[in-house]
Formats: sequence, C-alpha cells, structure tokens
Amino acid sequence: MGYAPQGEDRHVIVTEVGTRDGLQSEATFVPTETKAAIVDALIAAGVRSIEATSFVSPRAVPQLADAHALLERVRRVPGLRLTALVPNARGAERAAAAKADMMACFVSASESHSLANLNKPVDRALADFAEFAPIAARFGVPVRGAIAVAFGCPFEGDVPVDALLRIVDAYCAHGVRHVTLGDTTGMATPPVVERAVDAIARRFPEVAIALHFHNTRGVGLANVMLGLAMGVREYESSIGGLGGCPFAPGATGNVCTEDLVYLLHECGWRTGIDLEALCEVARAVQATLGRGLPGQVMKAGPRLRLASLDGVRRAVG
Repeated sequence: MGYAPQGEDRHVIVTEVGTRDGLQSEATFVPTETKAAIVDALIAAGVRSIEATSFVSPRAVPQLADAHALLERVRRVPGLRLTALVPNARGAERAAAAKADMMACFVSASESHSLANLNKPVDRALADFAEFAPIAARFGVPVRGAIAVAFGCPFEGDVPVDALLRIVDAYCAHGVRHVTLGDTTGMATPPVVERAVDAIARRFPEVAIALHFHNTRGVGLANVMLGLAMGVREYESSIGGLGGCPFAPGATGNVCTEDLVYLLHECGWRTGIDLEALCEVARAVQATLGRGLPGQVMKAGPRLRLASLDGVRRAVG
C-alpha cells in the first residue's frame, strides 16, 4: 500500500477539535468571545470541518457551558461543517436549536472507560444514542458516531475488534454513515490501526471512517500515514496539539493540526488549508493560554522557509 495520492483522490478532510476536545480540560474558563475568535481564525485559514463544542452537562464540563452562545457567534461560511458533541436526547435538542451542522456522539469500546468517562455501561450509552438519533433525524441533522478508546483501553488493555463492530453495527442501525475511531489515550500503533480499520471497512463498506489520534507516545502521525495507505480520508486534530481526555490517565494532547496539515501537504495531499495562517492561529492560542503547546511546525516553520546568513553565529577556528 502506498501513501501518496492517486489520480484525483487527493483531498483529505482535516476536522479541527481544539475548542471542544482541546479546551475541555483547561482549568480556567476560556471566554466565549475568545473561543469564537479561535474558530473564526481557523475558518479564515481554510478549515471547513470543526467540532466546535459539546452540549454536555455544564457541571461535568464547565469549559463548554457556553456551547449555544459559541455556535451563535461563529461566522458561518459556505461549505463549513460545524459539529457539536451530544451525549443524550437533551443535548441533541440543544444542538439542533443552536443550528449545529452535524451532531457527534461517542460510545466507549470498553466497559471500564465508559464508566469512567460517562458513568454508565456501554449498553446504557448505546441506549442513549438510540434515544437521540431520531431527534437528529427529525431536524435533518446528520450524526457522526465516535468510538472512544478504539485502539486500547488504559484500564483493560487491548480492545477486541468485535467490540468495535458491535458499536458500529448499532450506529448503522440508526442511519449513521460516518464513524470516527478515537485513540483516546494514544495507545494506537500502525498494526492496531490496520486491524481495526480493515475489520470495519470489510463489514461496513458503506461507512466513511475518520481517525482521531493522540500523540501520547509520539506515533500519531505514523498512524496517519497508515490510515492514508488504507484509504481513510478524514482525520481529527487539535490546534497546537491541545487536548487529552480528562477521564483517562496518561492522556496527552491530540495530534497537532498544523503538524498534520504540513505532513499532508508535503506528501501531495490537498486540504484547502493555508498552513502559514494555521500556524498563526496556533501561536495565538498558545499566547491566549499563556503556556507553550507541543505543536512543532508553528515553531520551526515549513522545511523550505529559508533564513538569512546575516546575524547567524558561525563556527570559528
């Protein structure tokens, strides 16, 4: 399998999750206008798929208590897909009222993570999805089904492929045709990703698979390369590398959006995103949070950005 684009199949969707997955764990509330400015800047840089927020309980995730206000403030442009994460029927109603373009739900692939993350077993999470799926359908809003800890659980270890297939089957029964496999704690490696993607693609050829990697163990972009070779054309990432599940020990940031876009462009893929503008957004987010972020391209720049010899320290002797 090759990773280079073939023929006209050169476009990759990059879905930005920074203001949702990235900011949900911040200790200090980020003002709504600041979040909206980040989203607007991402849109100006060419990002057209953004998971902007979540309609979860404000008590559970206070950083996202302003979900409706945020979606109201974002400047909509043609071709933009603003997604909101929803946990239940009430969340679906709120997301529809806020005019989300897509709703995302998630179910953990392991019982232990489901209890830690949602305080409910997998069966209950699937039942909640079955309750809100008709609400999304009534409002004509498509649903993306995500699977958390799809590549490994920090409490149980390897996740059986059958556990993934069971959840995808439940999603498909309610009309879902977009499924995201989430590497919640960075346990994915290329062989693990290959096994999961192959099983789902074979059983559910009608489903569009997206991949969501964390860089916990430094192999996030290696997993992207494997996904590209397998035909996956959508990846979720976070500006500056923000994020990490607050309910999973050892979880660190998502794959960094600007690093991902740099890799894709260098390999001949198209994203429609201006890399330099994206790096500016990452630096602005870093300044807003008042600390360094793990993104690398925003610091080093593209490989062909040249420097002047003037003022460069030189070896002597």
